[in-house]
Amino acid sequence: MLTTGKSLIRAKAQPTRSRADGNRPTGWRLWLADLRDMSAPNHDAGLLWAGVALLLTGLVMVYSTSIALPEQKGITSAGPTYFLVRHAFVVIAGVMAGIFAFAVPIRGWQRVALPIFLAVAVMLVLVFAPGIGKKAGGAYRWLMVPPVTIQPTELMKLAILLYVADYSTRRQARMHEFKKGFVPVALAIALVGTLIMLEPDLGALVVVSCVALGVLFLGGMSARLFFGMSALLGAIFTLSVLLVPWRRVRFFSYLEPFAKEYASGSSYQLTNSLMAIAKGEWFGSGLGAGVAKLKFLPEPHTDFLFATIGEELGVVGMLAIVFLFYWIVRRCFEIGRQAISFDLLFNGLVAQGVGLWLGVQAFINLGVNLGLLPTKGLTLPFMSWGGTAIVMSCVALSIVLRIDFENRRLMRGTVL
Repeated sequence: MLTTGKSLIRAKAQPTRSRADGNRPTGWRLWLADLRDMSAPNHDAGLLWAGVALLLTGLVMVYSTSIALPEQKGITSAGPTYFLVRHAFVVIAGVMAGIFAFAVPIRGWQRVALPIFLAVAVMLVLVFAPGIGKKAGGAYRWLMVPPVTIQPTELMKLAILLYVADYSTRRQARMHEFKKGFVPVALAIALVGTLIMLEPDLGALVVVSCVALGVLFLGGMSARLFFGMSALLGAIFTLSVLLVPWRRVRFFSYLEPFAKEYASGSSYQLTNSLMAIAKGEWFGSGLGAGVAKLKFLPEPHTDFLFATIGEELGVVGMLAIVFLFYWIVRRCFEIGRQAISFDLLFNGLVAQGVGLWLGVQAFINLGVNLGLLPTKGLTLPFMSWGGTAIVMSCVALSIVLRIDFENRRLMRGTVL
């Protein structure tokens, strides 16, 4: 891990050739130069390969879990590779989007933080528009943009992260004030939360709220305002569970999933997830040899992919996945702290916010699969089958790699 302070930057910042000097290269040449500069000492290889390992493992496990799905879902014209091919295209799209995201300097992301936030907020409204929004399973969560379907809540995770990081940077002197520091950003979060609850998507609301509050706290919000807002959101979450019958049943059923009144109903997914993991023991039943995916475990390629990993790869495979997520979250926070030490507050908050986002979402998904949390439809970042979520995970990781890339340039005394 690279660690330094401002004094080291001053010591190393000898007169170098700056991009701000005359004859500034065009944008695409800067992008190509950045890619050529991605040698081993100039980027975090461990972080990059952890993300690649999760993407490739997810690709293999999606294929393993989805071989029988076309027949189960009545897609008789599709072969056993139907979901694999689609997921492979999404992974390729995610990698391409990640390369583009890496090419954008972080100051560019800061300039467009507010426009991106407003655009995605409009998309959250459009999911309710007839002919544009798509309803599935009683929820309005998708936009039809032929030839693809977009899930705006996944876009909002990045949008609100950029917006709150930019807000905290611009309002740094007023972050402890209630009226001029807290109220504007609280209203923005409340608007987003209301739109997400109307879909409804309680899992996405939890992730978005945790990211927004976490970045605000790291950005200097007073502990009194932070805990007050956290308590308010906690109360809203509790009421949303207790006042909605089906959520209340789902919440209490996870406490005793094998009870007769729950096992074949509200906790059916959880009981089959636990049995699949138990069957895998230490080293699993073997890749592709799992049986829970064969009409027993619903959505084995999305929400419960981790349970299939437990069955086929065992405890060893599950621990490997947990370690990869731990490594990514750890490096995000370390890169963020280094950027803040360089007086790059926005960069640091974005990197740590990505760590919060991926860490919280992975924790919820793993907790649901292991019976530690109530069942909630949140995918596993980088791994679960799904278009928008995979692409946004790749974009988020690429932004952190860009922040680390710029940190290392400052270490060498290069003027950005």
